[in-house]
Amino acid sequence: MSVKIVYFVHGTTTDNQSHKSTGWNPGVLSELGKQQSVDLRNKISNLDEIEFVISSDLQRAIDSANNTFKGIKEIINDSRIRECNYGDLNGADSSLVRDENHIEFPYPNGESLKDVEKRIYDFCQYLLENHDGKTIALVAHKAPQLALEVITKNITWEEALSNDWRKTGNWQPGWIYIINKEELEQYEKNRLNNHRR
Repeated sequence: MSVKIVYFVHGTTTDNQSHKSTGWNPGVLSELGKQQSVDLRNKISNLDEIEFVISSDLQRAIDSANNTFKGIKEIINDSRIRECNYGDLNGADSSLVRDENHIEFPYPNGESLKDVEKRIYDFCQYLLENHDGKTIALVAHKAPQLALEVITKNITWEEALSNDWRKTGNWQPGWIYIINKEELEQYEKNRLNNHRR
């Protein structure tokens, strides 16, 4: 059992340009973000193999998915691949949103990165059970992508945050993640063992 994910992040938003962390707020694509998501269509090398698209249900991701895929692929919205909920800091200045301090501990009235990891793990289980053998595009956000890095590459959140392409500048038109049953089972065993320590 396996599912191939082609992961895309939404285009630049007005919050991004204002150095704000949008979190669970809807977000608005800037003119640059709109153009990025339109231009992306011609940069996707494996477009033909993508069977359908799942977008976060936050507006900035929905708009990005529509700009890139509308008319060529079916698009479904799913709340499980939302950005991390920054709680009281949704929409706050980005300098106040310090993910490294919220791996285990939730943002006030929000989520931790481990909470995001849990819902992305559950989402991966859903994909395996319902879409085995398919290639699916996801259009979403930073924290869900880093959660996939943690789940599929057996790395820590500290490593995922340190290697994040947003820090290294290594953007690309789609990241590939392979979800398979054996790796998810191993991930769950490792998670339970670490939890018991």
